[in-house]
Amino acid sequence: MHGTLTVGRSRKIALLTALYMAQGLPYGFFTIALPILLRESGYSLKAISAIGLLSLPWALKFLWAPYLDHRGTRKRWLLLFQLSSVAAALLLTRLNLDQGYTFILVAAFVFNIIAASQDIVTDGLAVRILDASERGLGNGIQVGAYRLGMIFGGGLLLAVFAKTNWATMFLCMAALLALTVLPVLGMADAPRSAETPPAFRQLLIGWAQRMLKPGMIAFAGLIFCYRFGDAMVSNVLGPFLKDSGLSTATIALMKGTVGSTTSLAGSLLGGWYAFRVNRRTLLLSTGLAQSVTFVLYIVAALGVGGTQLLWTATILEGLIGTTATVALFTLMMDASDAEHAGTDYTLFASFFVLVNMVGTFCSAVIVDAFGYAPAFTIGTVLAAAGCLALVWTLDRRSVPERIRSVWPTNTDRRKSA
Repeated sequence: MHGTLTVGRSRKIALLTALYMAQGLPYGFFTIALPILLRESGYSLKAISAIGLLSLPWALKFLWAPYLDHRGTRKRWLLLFQLSSVAAALLLTRLNLDQGYTFILVAAFVFNIIAASQDIVTDGLAVRILDASERGLGNGIQVGAYRLGMIFGGGLLLAVFAKTNWATMFLCMAALLALTVLPVLGMADAPRSAETPPAFRQLLIGWAQRMLKPGMIAFAGLIFCYRFGDAMVSNVLGPFLKDSGLSTATIALMKGTVGSTTSLAGSLLGGWYAFRVNRRTLLLSTGLAQSVTFVLYIVAALGVGGTQLLWTATILEGLIGTTATVALFTLMMDASDAEHAGTDYTLFASFFVLVNMVGTFCSAVIVDAFGYAPAFTIGTVLAAAGCLALVWTLDRRSVPERIRSVWPTNTDRRKSA
């Protein structure tokens, strides 16, 4: 168990921004840029959706979360993972595309292992250093910095590749990742607790013990409800834009740069909104608003509106969709026990990624069989229904019990009405 770490607010912002941006940068490339390049090379949507399997470390990171949560120091773990990502990017500058995409797919898997492990430590650090009044800010930083990394990874790096080559692109990635190491170097680490750290056997099943705590499985089900429909729509937008006839350069600007920039604005809006309203209002309003933006993609998939509608949909989805993500992440932080911060939040985040993978594959199957419009319609309906299901459930009981302190009671709702 770690001791208390006191950090000034400005240093919290700088540190968390760097750490979450370091995760978003390679993720932006491998989930936005790479699928577009694969589609351009003639790969089917089903084959491209299989890239989601390379994100398996994000879904399985709960297995080693207790070890990282209770052994070693946060600073040492972060430096190890940050420097490993820089080294991996430098190795990719030697990539020879004439040998196919196999090597880069392996590299994507390695990057996911590094980033997922770094995320365990970062999330645990965030839960510990942010007080209750800063949770909205913290999750705004988490989503915003991650999106900022995606701007560089999915937009800037794709643009660099279009103008130069793979070696130059990955050299730029390595340089950007190296910059995110600097705040970690100046980070002070908390003193270790005098308590005896858990035995290795306890750590192996630590995640299971946390998951079996009352309300944890039910809360994971609510994450599924809230996120599944969203994943069905948002995670296939890259191939949809390509199949709509847009050039790679246009998609890089629209989805990678402009879309991610509006998402960055959405994270700031989400952090502010989380501070202004209660959790129920936050989740209900942002979740339903996100579902409304998906309707624009349904219309576009029916051949109406053209490029102008696609621009509008990308901007609104980036802005509103990110506020919904901030809302869910804030609730996940509320549900995490500070004594097991890295483990609890990682369990929820792993399930979040698993839902993304399942939603993406289901959408790809529907698209290949029936087209984009039916897939987007189903995803939109499920997104709205999932939001309502989450709110309806939490209105009746708190799962886990820690949510009770932030969820308004029936009396609170009647007063606000």
